[in-house]
Amino acid sequence: MRPESADPVAPHSHAHPGDGPQRIHAHGASRTGEPGPRAFRVGIGGPVGSGKTALVAALCRELGSRLELAVVTNDIYTTEDADFLRRSGAIDPDRVTAVETGCCPHTAVRDDISANLDAVEELEARFAPLSLVLVESGGDNLTMTFSKGLVDVFIFVLDVAGGDKVPRKGGPGVTGSDLLVINKIDLAPMVGADLEVMRQDADRVRGGEPTLFTSVAHEPAVPAVVDWILRQLP
Repeated sequence: MRPESADPVAPHSHAHPGDGPQRIHAHGASRTGEPGPRAFRVGIGGPVGSGKTALVAALCRELGSRLELAVVTNDIYTTEDADFLRRSGAIDPDRVTAVETGCCPHTAVRDDISANLDAVEELEARFAPLSLVLVESGGDNLTMTFSKGLVDVFIFVLDVAGGDKVPRKGGPGVTGSDLLVINKIDLAPMVGADLEVMRQDADRVRGGEPTLFTSVAHEPAVPAVVDWILRQLP
């Protein structure tokens, strides 16, 4: 597993008084013990095609004026998700780093997290002080989770096209995530998915942890997800 190489020297890019909207910064120590800030880290995982990258782009658009943020993406053999984000205009392309896992996506964010930690800490050093790093996993199944050594909280993204029975099947992604996002709800009538059934099943298996319903395509500001992330920040 390896992150993309990056120029170790980057311009100082956080806002100063009078530069516009004030941004929020996080403080702490990095894993390496080197001086510098540690950003709050949010993992975003879920099956292929559930809308993870679209959600990350939406969060970058909505939070970019309020937070100093960066993104790490994971793909098995490509940098496709990172390339999409760089082209999207939602974030400075230099603030996006891709990890090519070469293995099952959950391995790189749960079992051997070294490449992702290196990528996160490199971004923290280049763009200090960052307040938020989004770590997007490659597409995976219901068993995927993030190591607590990599992220502070994680969001698991499902979409309705898999059917309304998916939440009741559980799995660590559904039951163990800090936030479950059920995306593409605009497609529910077309695929015969009952959103109320999905809500009830999610509530039952998640032990009171929150579930949000979204359609990034129809409501690109994703206000409920944005508000949830802002409430998690230290």
